[in-house]
Amino acid sequence: MCKHTLQFFLLERRDAALIRWAHAVNSRRKLVDALTGPTHMLEADIILRGHDPTEPIMAHPPATDSDITLQQWLEGVRGHSKGIKLDFKSLDAVAPSLVLLKAVLDECSCPVWINADVLPGPGGKNAPLDTQAFLAALQNASRHAVLSLGWTTWWTAGADNPGYSWDMVHEMEQICRNLSQSVTFPVRAALLPQSLPQLKWLLQQSDRYTLTVWTGQNDTFRVEDLLQCRKEFDISRIYYDLPESQREQIAATLEDHH
Repeated sequence: MCKHTLQFFLLERRDAALIRWAHAVNSRRKLVDALTGPTHMLEADIILRGHDPTEPIMAHPPATDSDITLQQWLEGVRGHSKGIKLDFKSLDAVAPSLVLLKAVLDECSCPVWINADVLPGPGGKNAPLDTQAFLAALQNASRHAVLSLGWTTWWTAGADNPGYSWDMVHEMEQICRNLSQSVTFPVRAALLPQSLPQLKWLLQQSDRYTLTVWTGQNDTFRVEDLLQCRKEFDISRIYYDLPESQREQIAATLEDHH
């Protein structure tokens, strides 16, 4: 299905760096902008509304309310040739969201990614979602969905930030080895240089696995480090889920090195 994502948007070139992302599409205005723009994948966050009615809404903590519910959001996306990536920030939002999502999965061929941080990672300060509870809730989800399973992380400017350790990738692989779905691992761009052996090993464990490189709002990283990934990994197996300004800078350089 990660390969399906490429095939859905790019029938000729199997280069995952060409997929363009819209981030935090958590409002009506952002949804309209994303649907009419050039992006391929729409990323949005899901929580339960902090007051009645406690239904799934599009918002990122610490927000507790939004001007658009998940049901309205999915209805807005329907009929457009866009993929969606839904990022769950709380376990209690998963089950009611999957009920709404099932209709979309059953009727459309667009890529659907379901994301959550399920393990503690480098410098991670937030608690991950309970891994087994999250995966159990997803058992009834379509096998066509891509599971985006990540680690909680933290990055500090000017510090010696640790990368993804061998223990971290081994634990993640143990979780994923018996899953039937394709799995993509969200990895923080600023932590890539110190994690290449570990992540390369992880991708070697199954052709169902890919990476999705992302960045924190205030992170800094070198384009050269992402280019190194292009040498280390199959370019069809590394997505770059980055803000448009950074994606354009990287894509231009990537094109030069294609």
